[in-house]
Amino acid sequence: MDEEIRQRWDLAAVGWEAERELVATVNAPVTAALVAALDPQPGDTVLDLAGGTGDLVEALAGRVARIVATDLSPVMVEAARKRGIENADHRVMDMQAIDLPDASVDAVVSRFGYMLVPDQALAFRETRRVLRPGGTLTFATWAPAKQNPWATAFGPVLIERGLVEPPVPGEPGQFALAEPERIEELVRGAGFAEVEMEEVPVEYRFEAWDDYRRVVTSLAASLRATLEGLDDRVRAEIDAAARRRLDPFRGDDGYAIPGLTLVTRAR
Repeated sequence: MDEEIRQRWDLAAVGWEAERELVATVNAPVTAALVAALDPQPGDTVLDLAGGTGDLVEALAGRVARIVATDLSPVMVEAARKRGIENADHRVMDMQAIDLPDASVDAVVSRFGYMLVPDQALAFRETRRVLRPGGTLTFATWAPAKQNPWATAFGPVLIERGLVEPPVPGEPGQFALAEPERIEELVRGAGFAEVEMEEVPVEYRFEAWDDYRRVVTSLAASLRATLEGLDDRVRAEIDAAARRRLDPFRGDDGYAIPGLTLVTRAR
């Protein structure tokens, strides 16, 4: 299962690197909230889990002594390494099996990582293991799908037509950690005593539908593969139905599509 996930993210990494500036801009409020909650100190060693192309590494550069920047995908790790941040140690690493000694880092941060692993409880226990006493964890997850219309134009249409299976409750995915109660249960179960949460809104802006479609199919390799596997007529029908779902967010200047994240801090 982990190897399948690794291969999926290797395929997606090309699109993530191509859209890096847009992703960084949209998620800038989330990155800022994560760093503020982390409260990094100059002498800290910070572990970035599921760090993708390195936005958090760049945000922390110069503020801490060392950043261990990790991702399950070697292609993602290489994309982050190419940013040339001097105090970053880039490694391929599974957040369910963190290859670091016990109590070896001062802080852990992750933007949209924990909801994507098969065993979230194990990932949080591993995080707690490598944190020094008094260390801080901050991480972001997406709020429920209904609060993130930017991410739900194509999925419901494909499900309604029987072209993809609906999400299975409990399985990893974008909205697997959307409920504060579940997040707190997992975090406290891993041994953290203090848990705080805040909502952080984001907004995706596109001049035209084609821009939206390019971005979401670049970032989601599985969606891209599904659409490419359809004949032209069905693909056009799916495209039109998905476009109608975003009509409420279209104005004179294009699309302004909201999203909502949850940023959690634990000690």
